[in-house]
Amino acid sequence: MDWGQTFEFLWESTGFANFTWGNAVMIIIACVFLFLAIKCKFEPLLLVGIAFGMLISNLPVDGITSTPLFHPEWWTVEKVNYTQVLQEGGLIDVLYIGVKTSVYPCLIFLGVGAMTDFEPMLSNPKSLLLGAAAQFGIYVAFFLAVCFGFTGKEAASIGIVGGADGPTAIWLAKALAPHLLAAIAIAAYSYMALIPIIQKPIMKLMTTKKERAIKMKQLREVTKLE
Repeated sequence: MDWGQTFEFLWESTGFANFTWGNAVMIIIACVFLFLAIKCKFEPLLLVGIAFGMLISNLPVDGITSTPLFHPEWWTVEKVNYTQVLQEGGLIDVLYIGVKTSVYPCLIFLGVGAMTDFEPMLSNPKSLLLGAAAQFGIYVAFFLAVCFGFTGKEAASIGIVGGADGPTAIWLAKALAPHLLAAIAIAAYSYMALIPIIQKPIMKLMTTKKERAIKMKQLREVTKLE
């Protein structure tokens, strides 16, 4: 018996034979996101989903299962055969149906809208200007993307991330630059979820301790009619 060939066959059948340093980095980042979401309570609704997707897409499963997790060639055709996807597809293929049919952005909009408390905004409509200021980020990100050599459609898809609106970023990327959808979705939701970490040092740098101790109270009660 050739033990060398036996161990070589065993190694190649584990899936780790195709494991790269890039997969390792992404798995580490996914674990960090899970820690921040579960332990530190930083945007768990966003980070848990992102981390789960990063994990399943980078686990060394090649050679372990006969059915790949994802078949990219199925999604590049003009008309997707959803029957084939459901019968023969892997886990990511099934999950990708929601992306291809634009179901996920709708669900995200519904969920975020149902969880949002609009009382502070209704009691002080001038605060809408703060939200409008975020739109400047769209133009900044757009022109930076153009400077880095992206096409107009790609730059528009990247620029919408500057508006701090994840569902819109997913929808626009799917329409204009579907090949950048995964990267844009991760970038949009990752930076929004990490805002609690990013904000803290900036706030300490730009405000005094006395200013940070001010309690922001709602100006007035909002009626049911409003």
